[in-house]
Amino acid sequence: MAAINITNMVVLDNPTSFSNPFQFEITFEAISELTEDLEWKVTYVGSAEDSSLDQVLDEVAVGPIPVGVNKFVLQADAPDVSRIQERDVLGVTVVLITCSYMEQEFCRVGYYVNNDYSDPIDLEVGVPSPIDMTKVVRQILADKPRVTRFPINWNGPSDPSAVVSPPPAGPNDNTNNQDEDMAMGDEDDQILDEEDEEDDEEDEDEEDDMLEAEVDLDSGDDMEEVDEPNNENLAPASGKEISSGSGGGGVSALIS
Repeated sequence: MAAINITNMVVLDNPTSFSNPFQFEITFEAISELTEDLEWKVTYVGSAEDSSLDQVLDEVAVGPIPVGVNKFVLQADAPDVSRIQERDVLGVTVVLITCSYMEQEFCRVGYYVNNDYSDPIDLEVGVPSPIDMTKVVRQILADKPRVTRFPINWNGPSDPSAVVSPPPAGPNDNTNNQDEDMAMGDEDDQILDEEDEEDDEEDEDEEDDMLEAEVDLDSGDDMEEVDEPNNENLAPASGKEISSGSGGGGVSALIS
């Protein structure tokens, strides 16, 4: 049984300017007391063809975790546009929010992100080069999260009493997770590929064979009813910043 259940994730400040920080309001339930911090990471996919262009926007350790329902805002800076190829700045990409415990990833939430130019574009001339980033609007498709859960050993990876199933290596990996979980795959570009598959029935059938179960955080499917968040505060681990304003990454205090 998982010690942590992520029950809801809300995208804040959406749509917004490309340069504004990402903000996610996350609600999770701690079933039992944890001895270590939760590790959260936000990753922006810079290119579907080259994973080396992915950018880790923020990594935050949160703890101690009180038993019960907790809510906080995870904030991460916008990606460094100088590290994104100009051809990949506009259009659809992906942002990933992952959570790990004792260096074991147990949940991953992926969102499609659409970056659009706010000014009309002359089809004959195309997008101005260089792109004026002040005119780029970022919109996260908040109603279509892709969620993957991985079984881990909550007592630590060195405990021989439990077998830990690692995240799948890629879209062609046949690793099976728990029955209620959806296998997204570890490669970021799989999420991008799914958008094209939706337009083709045959490709959708192949996708169904790969995905065990899709969890929609907004609809509440496969999510248990939980009580109101408690009033205890979450503190970041030593050396991690707390930031509740724009322009910086981090995690805000618990929201009651």
